Amino acid sequence: MHLRDLTQFLTELSENNNRPWFIMNKPRYDILRAEFLDVVTELIGELGKFDPLVAGCNPKKAMFRINRDIRFSHDRSPYKTRFSAGITPNDKRRPSAGGGSTYYFQIEGNGTLGFGVGEYLPPADRLRAIRDAIVNDATGFAKLLKNKQLRATYGDLLDEDKLQRPPKGFDPAHQHVEYLKLKSFFVWTEIKLDVNAPEKLVPQLARAFKDASALVNWLRSVAIAIEPD
Repeated sequence: MHLRDLTQFLTELSENNNRPWFIMNKPRYDILRAEFLDVVTELIGELGKFDPLVAGCNPKKAMFRINRDIRFSHDRSPYKTRFSAGITPNDKRRPSAGGGSTYYFQIEGNGTLGFGVGEYLPPADRLRAIRDAIVNDATGFAKLLKNKQLRATYGDLLDEDKLQRPPKGFDPAHQHVEYLKLKSFFVWTEIKLDVNAPEKLVPQLARAFKDASALVNWLRSVAIAIEPD
């Protein structure tokens, strides 16, 4: 993929976030979108080597639209200023009892590559199941938190939108109480994109996503535990 062309397009879009400019530059967008589809397709192939559940994902369904949903937003800009994709088993955007951990990445106009893995803002019933799993197997969760590959690449779990107090019904003195307050079970990091070496992008993402295997497996073990007999 022509990463330099992509970041240039996204930078210009951020400075001209309006429909007339986008229509005039749509041929550029169409070319970049097709190249991005190739990246996502190749990445799914690499992920399938260590995570068979995503091997058959549809790359077109993994890619997010560039149009923003502005119905409930004060920001009336019609377009996102990033290219992004989320690869999830069965092409589902949201987590489910079957284990819906997402491999997500995005490219910004300023040359930032952001990527993360896990379940971001899962629905209430799923969040409750994850919290119950932490309480029921505190030792197993502690082992997950200490996983070397996970911590080296991502650090700790994302604490965005964390509760101020423990959720209702959970012990405030529990050893993992700070994690029980989380609304997402997701790891995230951002690095500088090497626009001069596009061939490195997919291998780099595949390695980073593999480093989160411990989190993916743990979340899926929770899903299996709550499935009906």
